[in-house]
This record gives sequence, C-alpha cells and structure tokens, in this order.
Amino acid sequence: MEKILILNTGGTFNKRYNPLKGELEVPQDGIAVESILRYCYNTSYELLNIIHKDSLEMSEEDRELIVQTIQASPARKVLIIHGTDTMDVTATFLALHVKDKIISLTSAMVPFSIDTVEATANFMMALGDLHVREKNGVYLAMHGAIASHGSIYKNRQKGIFELC
Repeated sequence: MEKILILNTGGTFNKRYNPLKGELEVPQDGIAVESILRYCYNTSYELLNIIHKDSLEMSEEDRELIVQTIQASPARKVLIIHGTDTMDVTATFLALHVKDKIISLTSAMVPFSIDTVEATANFMMALGDLHVREKNGVYLAMHGAIASHGSIYKNRQKGIFELC
C-alpha cells in the first residue's frame, strides 16, 4: 500500500476554544486529524504537524516549508490540512514548485472541535480521492467537490466552496 504524507498546517479545521482567552485558537497538536485517522484502517500514512497557524497568517516562508517538506518525502501522494482563506494561494504556490506529486488540500469552515461532520467529510473525501488519483497536480477537496486548484473557489457569501 502506497504511503500518503499528511501535512497538518493548522487552519479553522483544527481550531479549539480557549476558555481563558475566550477565543478559538490553532493548537500545536494534531488531535482533530488523529481523531479521524483512527478510522482509516486501509491507509498507510505519515502525519506531520507543521506551521500551526490560521491561514491568513501564513507567509511565503511557511509555503516554502510546505514545499521543502513535500520534496523531502518519498511519498508521491500528499494531503494537506489548510485554512480555507488562503488555501488557493498555497495551492498555486505548490503547483509552481512541485510537479511530480499528487497533492490535495482540504479544510473546514467549522472547526472539528465544534462539529466533526464537515471536517471529517472533507478530509475523507480528499483521502479517498488520493487513494485512486494517478495524475500529478494540485487539487482542492471541499464540500463534495474535488477539482484542480483554480477550478474551485471559496464563495464567501454562501460560506461554501464551489466549482468555477
């Protein structure tokens, strides 16, 4: 079974409520992703928790770290948990710098800690697609749609991702 590299970079998917600050924060762990992966019996993977930021705070250096991590891995298939606000920016950056891998980015509009359904559905859709996809490229998997980056976008008025 082909091993999949899973990069957890933070984003809303991972946010948890901090009662001391009264805010949702991106934690330094991968509890949300690990909770889902407990049910992935037919998946060989390596999970790396990196960056730990809201995607609006991500920098060019963070995107370079993602590229370096992907290029250093022997895995040909990569799943990235990212924030929704700039996953298109990261996808475009990855498409410019990584040509020999199959990369899927996913996220959630509602944190896993508040409602597990959306985050789990998006993650599992992306993972299932990676199991069968053979064509190199960068894809986004959100809200029942999987498409090449640039073919799916965040409709901020509706609060969902849609195909272009």
